[in-house]
Amino acid sequence: MRWPWRRASSGERLVVSWSGQTLVYLLATGAGNDFTVIRSGVELQGNDSLEEFSRRLVQLGLKGYVTDVMLRPEQYQLLQIEAPAVAPEELRSAARYQIKEMVDVHLDDLTIDVLKVGDGQGRAASQLLVVAANNAVVRDAMALANALQWDVRVIDVQDMAQRNLQSIEEPERATCALMISEGRQTLLTISAGRELYYSRRLDLPDGFMGMTWTAAITEQQAPLDAYTPVEEYVPGYAGGGYGSDFSTTGAAPASAEQSDIDRAQRLLVEVQRSIDLWERTWTNLPLAGVKVFAGERSDELAQWLSRDTGQTVSALNTGIAFKGLAQISAADLPLCLPLLGVLLRTEVRKA
Repeated sequence: MRWPWRRASSGERLVVSWSGQTLVYLLATGAGNDFTVIRSGVELQGNDSLEEFSRRLVQLGLKGYVTDVMLRPEQYQLLQIEAPAVAPEELRSAARYQIKEMVDVHLDDLTIDVLKVGDGQGRAASQLLVVAANNAVVRDAMALANALQWDVRVIDVQDMAQRNLQSIEEPERATCALMISEGRQTLLTISAGRELYYSRRLDLPDGFMGMTWTAAITEQQAPLDAYTPVEEYVPGYAGGGYGSDFSTTGAAPASAEQSDIDRAQRLLVEVQRSIDLWERTWTNLPLAGVKVFAGERSDELAQWLSRDTGQTVSALNTGIAFKGLAQISAADLPLCLPLLGVLLRTEVRKA
């Protein structure tokens, strides 16, 4: 996906995200599928003005780089719509009109881009992905870029970055990716042939990263079909979505530990629902496996999901394409990892 701001590139590349007064940055060199991470970090603006914050970033040596900006999921919507029957040059304006009931701001306040779903062939030919970002989000990113004299080539989104990361090992096969960090949401994507077909944001229970997930596969757990969604399928987001409120036909939790089991199980149910929907919809693209990231608990997450979904689940392997990953601290890795995917960006086929 190419946005309007694009200039020449050379030398080292800086990739950043700027959301919630938090700058996450990663400096790397390389090309293709062979990059070396030079350094990375997370900087909070705090009470500093933009001018004061910019001076601090200059002191860190972040001024004047060729830069890619990645928007975090909270900064945009990714919507899936039926492709309007219009000429290619009218597609963006037609898509803008079509999403007007799916967004909560005036259309004039949005910057949008459109992409074909997947390879744009067969069933996918009738679908479009629409990225809608508030103009204020884009302006804030460019204000920081101008203050640091960054040469911004691309504004990308995390769904596409995650697609790139999950495509490193088996680029032509259909794979699912789930990247979890501290926070209230996680992103699930399914891609095939290096193209994004499906993306969904899943709610995480409070304290999910501190739970004992393996407890959710003991004899104490309620079976998957004991969890009944209160809300049914909700169209509009890429691949669709389901309500996040659940009732359970099982017994009420007997302890705090059992409560954790139930809350963790809800994520498992939603992952399984996405996989089931994929297998029903894209029968010609069988899922080869699931790639997961949960920091130091990635292998544990893979074992849990593998046992309860029946899928081949493994920890996301980025070492194939990146050297110098030790330059990223364990604390910063969950925020920095998606930025690696932006480095792998290739020209995506526009709608």
